[in-house]
Amino acid sequence: MTWALPAIATVLLAYSAVSGRIAGTPITGPIVFTAAGLILGGNAVGLIGIHTTAETVRLLAEVTLGLVLFSDASQVNLPSLRSEISLPARLLGIGLPLTIVAGFGAALVVLGDLAWSEALLLAVILAPTDAALGQAVVTLPILPSRVRQGLNVESGLNDGICVPLFLIVLAIAQAEADAIGDGAAVRLVTEQIGYGTLAGLAAGAIAAAILITAGRRHSIDPLWAKIIPVAAATLAYTTAAPLGDSGFIAAFVGGLTFGALRHRTADHHPGGDDEDEDDMLDEAGDVFSAVTFIVFGAAVLGPALGHLSWAVLGYAVLSLTVVRMVPVALSLIGTHPRAPTVAFLGWFGPRGLATIVFVILILEKPGELPHEELLLTTAIITIGLSVLAHGLSAAPLADRYATWYQRYPRREGEPVPDTG
Repeated sequence: MTWALPAIATVLLAYSAVSGRIAGTPITGPIVFTAAGLILGGNAVGLIGIHTTAETVRLLAEVTLGLVLFSDASQVNLPSLRSEISLPARLLGIGLPLTIVAGFGAALVVLGDLAWSEALLLAVILAPTDAALGQAVVTLPILPSRVRQGLNVESGLNDGICVPLFLIVLAIAQAEADAIGDGAAVRLVTEQIGYGTLAGLAAGAIAAAILITAGRRHSIDPLWAKIIPVAAATLAYTTAAPLGDSGFIAAFVGGLTFGALRHRTADHHPGGDDEDEDDMLDEAGDVFSAVTFIVFGAAVLGPALGHLSWAVLGYAVLSLTVVRMVPVALSLIGTHPRAPTVAFLGWFGPRGLATIVFVILILEKPGELPHEELLLTTAIITIGLSVLAHGLSAAPLADRYATWYQRYPRREGEPVPDTG
């Protein structure tokens, strides 16, 4: 651990120095950070020798996901998305459940050693997407707004949806393996979801009330207005976690509550700048995400490569292609999209931060699942492959799709043919 923090800081400084030049290229931040972690990890140079079950790794991953969940949820403004809500609604309401079902079936076939509950757990772990792995796809202005917004909203909300699913299925898998009793599993899930929701509602409402009241009275410094969302995310997570509740659910619900109250007030009292207030929260999330990918490469992906098999690699490829793309195509039935739009939406479902955190939460209590190593290795390899494949393809495919799209502005630009 002596040289871990200096090594991580050096990577961040080096990336900062060239970040402007590589922006928009196939070399993305997650690729750089994960590769740096692999090089600096215990299997190579050895400067970052953090064990995967260490408190430091768990805390880093949980803080990162908590910030990202709160940030994503707080920035969902449903009234403004009303004209473009059809696509993310289909991706989340139809595509996400079908992706879990497809991942479950593929795991039973390809990874035959897994119990049914472990196969379902793997499918849930790999269901959430991470737009940061293909940033060009959600930021390139020449792409159709519905496609960018659809993928961005899907990524922002499916983490929060998958957290309670993960907790439920993990408890089922542990009960099936006799690691915990059935009654304890039900009680654990109920407490985590129920109390986590209450903690999030309280934290989000308190933070929103402070921001709104102080803003009306002009008693808040602009710098501290930016700190309020960060403090709110911290309050939501840390209120729930010590009580044994899910800090992730608290963070997500807190973000939804905070954002809903703030947007509602802004609609009645225009003039505030929500984007400025979110800057520090977004920036903190970006920094923690970068560090998480470095540690992932060093302490998680490096060791997992030693357990790579053809079955694991085969499932990883299926997870990023068929398991994601077919459900997306099915979710768009009736909207009459063209094939390039379906393929583009289906391919850009990267696996990233949420899956990393789910993996680390299982690693924190090893031995509770009979085929834990196979399950975790498959999830880790899928993340690593996604970081590489989606990162390298994001900029060129986004540019290619945008070029194609502009050739059919009248037909493809209409709401129904494009995305429903």
